[in-house]
Amino acid sequence: MGSAALEILGLVLCLVGWVGLILACGLPMWQVTAFLDHNIVTAQTTWKGLWMSCVVQSTGHMQCKVYDSVLALSPEVQAARALTVGAVLLALVALFVTLAGAQCTTCVAPGPAKARVALSGGALYALCGLLALVPLCWFANIVVREFYDPTVPMSQKYELGAALYIGWAASALLMCGGGLVCCGAWVCTGRPDFSFPVKYSASRRPTATGDYDKKNYV
Repeated sequence: MGSAALEILGLVLCLVGWVGLILACGLPMWQVTAFLDHNIVTAQTTWKGLWMSCVVQSTGHMQCKVYDSVLALSPEVQAARALTVGAVLLALVALFVTLAGAQCTTCVAPGPAKARVALSGGALYALCGLLALVPLCWFANIVVREFYDPTVPMSQKYELGAALYIGWAASALLMCGGGLVCCGAWVCTGRPDFSFPVKYSASRRPTATGDYDKKNYV
């Protein structure tokens, strides 16, 4: 039961991380306007994401515009799009693999093969977390470098947006959850007694009188 609890807890963390990664991918807040010097009081705030840019007025009105051309985007945005979407799709594959190998399901017969399937699912989730970290850290490095670059005008400096922090938290959940799933599968491989107990009962056979045999089979 201990290894099964680890797998369930890890799967829950991975699902929360997957939802957070989807949210980070879609939010247009990877870059936000930096308020510096004369720009402390401003009439509008600019947000930039992977798919669109938004302008928020001081009155609360927000207007967003989807990027027209993919080829006109900067290389880091194109790479971040590909890596983030790839991580989301890989997490979907990891979900099916983990569910197939989980001890609480019957998709695969109990045994070493089932534990190896669950171990593969946990490893895929951990890989998703690492894959999602690449565009997040790359994007953050560019924002920080341009922020401290004296040649960049004050009006063009940006700060780290909320989507980056959500993405980092999601990546941590994916890696931690994948690690727990792997630990549960590994424990189950070494100690089968820690897994869910499975009992089989023989079917009751009819007697000559037409009634079922009253004996219990375990």
